[in-house]
Amino acid sequence: MKIKSFLAKPFAGYIYRDIKKGMATALEDQESIFKALLKTGTGTQFGKNHHLENVKTYAEFSQAVPVRDYEKFKPYIQSIKEGKHNVLWKGRPIYFAKTSGTTSGVKYIPITKDSIPNHINTARNALLCYIAETGNNKFPDGKLIFLSGSPELERIGDIPTGRLSGIVNHHVPGYLRKNQLPSFETNCIEDWETKLDKIVEETIQQDMTLISGIPPWMQMYFDRLIEKSGKKVGELFPHFSVMVQGGVNFQPYKSKLYESIGRHVDCIELFPASEGFFAFQDSQKAEGLLLNTNSGIFYEFIPAGEIFNENPTRLSLKDVKAGENYALIINSNAGLWGYNIGDTVKFVSTNPYRLVVTGRIKHFISAFGEHVIGEEVEQSMMKAAAEENVKVVEFTVAPYIQQGNGKSYHEWFVEFENMPSSISSFAHKIDSNLREKNIYYDDLITGNILDQLKITPVRKNGFIDYMKSIGKLGGQNKVPRLSNDRKLADELQPYTINN
Repeated sequence: MKIKSFLAKPFAGYIYRDIKKGMATALEDQESIFKALLKTGTGTQFGKNHHLENVKTYAEFSQAVPVRDYEKFKPYIQSIKEGKHNVLWKGRPIYFAKTSGTTSGVKYIPITKDSIPNHINTARNALLCYIAETGNNKFPDGKLIFLSGSPELERIGDIPTGRLSGIVNHHVPGYLRKNQLPSFETNCIEDWETKLDKIVEETIQQDMTLISGIPPWMQMYFDRLIEKSGKKVGELFPHFSVMVQGGVNFQPYKSKLYESIGRHVDCIELFPASEGFFAFQDSQKAEGLLLNTNSGIFYEFIPAGEIFNENPTRLSLKDVKAGENYALIINSNAGLWGYNIGDTVKFVSTNPYRLVVTGRIKHFISAFGEHVIGEEVEQSMMKAAAEENVKVVEFTVAPYIQQGNGKSYHEWFVEFENMPSSISSFAHKIDSNLREKNIYYDDLITGNILDQLKITPVRKNGFIDYMKSIGKLGGQNKVPRLSNDRKLADELQPYTINN
């Protein structure tokens, strides 16, 4: 047995026991974090503006600090860029995580000395929980690949700035550096397709044991490997045993990924973001992701249907219920206060607190009052695809508002691995599934206001070519599952089969 695998097991057991203890103290830990955040926050510009020195309870806090998105934080971020100290958190951030926003353009999310362990240790803890539960401690001895953004950093003001995955790359422990692929030079390549070819070149002859990334970009990597070698990924890498993924719902991509591998490998799901590492899969046996309740973040939850209200209901962790959709709000030791990260979650368990990510707040369709969310369209698609033995590569949905005679409808842009025998029959099955899941959508169909959804097939690699055309191919970029307007739908038209 090699030294890394030998040492991994006892360390994994130690961390796993600690995480198990934390499951029982989640509410107490959240209360402690709340008090610690307030104590530091009172000395900041944000704290003074919101009179945090007078806040003692969560009820007082929710009155003093409104929920806000990045747009409302921009003046504070600008002050930090100008060199000011103690703006959102004590001192100055050690990094800015640079990320793209749908309405804010480029966003600069602060990462502080206090918050960086949350990003680094959570991924480590997910792997250690896996080792402790399964006994698979051999993969650290093989080659590990993390499909990530460039680790090259620029400076905004005097603060190192880059993609979160690139920042985290600088904090990979020394004992894993020799096992990590691709090389630093390859990781710095900005053009995704050029980078992907180099990654394949560097890894195809290696003993890959762990592969990590966003599912659609892992699939591109697998496709290139198969094209180059003529072998399934699991045959090419016989010791490949762990796939780590996050960033999008895994289920729509799962079937094709496993088909490309050709055999079973264990999968670990993560819920990271530039604003924090919120949850991770701690067990191969339990549903959902364990909420990171003792890592510098105090969580709030707003019922998803109230997120656009002027004064929405705000709940702390103790008041959440399983089975309900919530918008996730965070307060953190990175200096984010009442920050709406834009994701919706649903708890599948409150003992311990495990959740699933159900979608994005801005990714919904309610052009006709139906408020269809990502979870509903994905489940409707997956059920129909399983029944018809159809494999879907990627899809997105937009409203089609009829200008003349006829009824409006939802238009689904779908790239198929294998086409259904009848597009109209397949569309009918998806439509029926969606009507079962969303009563408002069902009412609109029943009331003869909306027509049944229509499918517009996208040509092979159409979504990849589209993302390339807008400069968002690879890295952490994702195709929105839902839009409430026709912007994306119109831009996709040249990539459809009929064009």
